[in-house]
Amino acid sequence: MIITSDAFAHPASRLALEVFRLNGALIAAGDALVAPLGLTSARWQVMGAVAEACGELSVAGIARNMGLVRQSVQRIADELAAEGILRFAPNPHHRRAKLVQFTERGEALFAEACRRWLTLADALAAALGTDDAARTAEVLRAAREHLNQAQTRKEEAA
Repeated sequence: MIITSDAFAHPASRLALEVFRLNGALIAAGDALVAPLGLTSARWQVMGAVAEACGELSVAGIARNMGLVRQSVQRIADELAAEGILRFAPNPHHRRAKLVQFTERGEALFAEACRRWLTLADALAAALGTDDAARTAEVLRAAREHLNQAQTRKEEAA
């Protein structure tokens, strides 16, 4: 079903373009927010994935969960480990794929980044309305899942 012949006017295209723009705005805001802590948005994103998984994921698991390239996550994790922010722990499920975990310094740094973020998050939620923000998050999650499933079907058919 083609809704319009203008790719830029298609509702899914409008959504994708706004997500791309939002991603850029979030990266810029995140960089400004965590730069005083010696972090970048990319580092903070990896740290967030470590926190969300409670240190129970490998680099490959983090990359899968976040939709990132494993090599990029590995580079960032290695840098953060060299700076004493992350550490690699034995993985009871895989001998070579170590779990990525916070050090004490990393936990404190991530907590401060989160404290800074919550100020911005509160302002954003107030501007959008908490119900609209929650609904938008659900729509974006559904869109991501649909795209992931379509990609999986395509790979399985190949």
